[in-house]
Amino acid sequence: MPRYRAILEYDGTPFCGWQRQRGVLSIQEVFETALAILAFDPVTVFAAGRTDAGVHALGQVVHFDLKKVWDPFCLQAALNFYLRPHPVAILSLAEVSINFHARLQAIERHYRYQIINRRAPLCLDRNRAWHITTPLDVAAMNKAAQYLVGHHDFTTFRAKDCQSLSPVKTIYAIHFTSEDSFITMHIKAPSFLHHQVRNMIGTLVQVGRGTWKPEQVKEALEAKARAAGGPTAPPSGLFFVRVVYPETLFFLPDYNSA
Repeated sequence: MPRYRAILEYDGTPFCGWQRQRGVLSIQEVFETALAILAFDPVTVFAAGRTDAGVHALGQVVHFDLKKVWDPFCLQAALNFYLRPHPVAILSLAEVSINFHARLQAIERHYRYQIINRRAPLCLDRNRAWHITTPLDVAAMNKAAQYLVGHHDFTTFRAKDCQSLSPVKTIYAIHFTSEDSFITMHIKAPSFLHHQVRNMIGTLVQVGRGTWKPEQVKEALEAKARAAGGPTAPPSGLFFVRVVYPETLFFLPDYNSA
């Protein structure tokens, strides 16, 4: 039974998230429905990251098994046809070893969070950024972000319904870049808690607004209590960028370095 790896791009706006849920539309359901049309059987798809409702992907990695051997080029074209009109597209597809697992073998995940910092309403980037009208101090946000880098108990930034067995995670790097009104947070780690990135960016924006001092982020982290952190940022600004595997890096063309 051949196994295939696909790299997906999607707009998360109309979906309840990656994972199938009863009564609402998920990206997993859309993808598995397209596969079932081609395979004449139900097919389960495994993803590197279970993105939440409204969260987008530039390089989500998935794997699935089929009974029939397909030419990867033809399979990609056929799946993209059946994925229409949903905002989901396969950027690349290849046959891989039966031992490959999109989620379990991932050693690093990269996300970015997009903020547009201006007074004018969003038109082209609506549902793809957090619109903040008050000026943000990016240097202060970068300083505060460094308190979150490393191996820590991230209970403060963990969603109440997070199912992870431990709140302890390792953040490899966080940094902000800015160009005109666009402010982007880049973050990479082996894995994340539920809502961790959105809770961290919500807290760091408090620093950018001048409501918090950078050192208060360290205090919030050490408090190990969700109430000590800032608000949860909206999902629209969050993008799952890429996944790293042992000896292999899957990524999109580098129009957004992380």
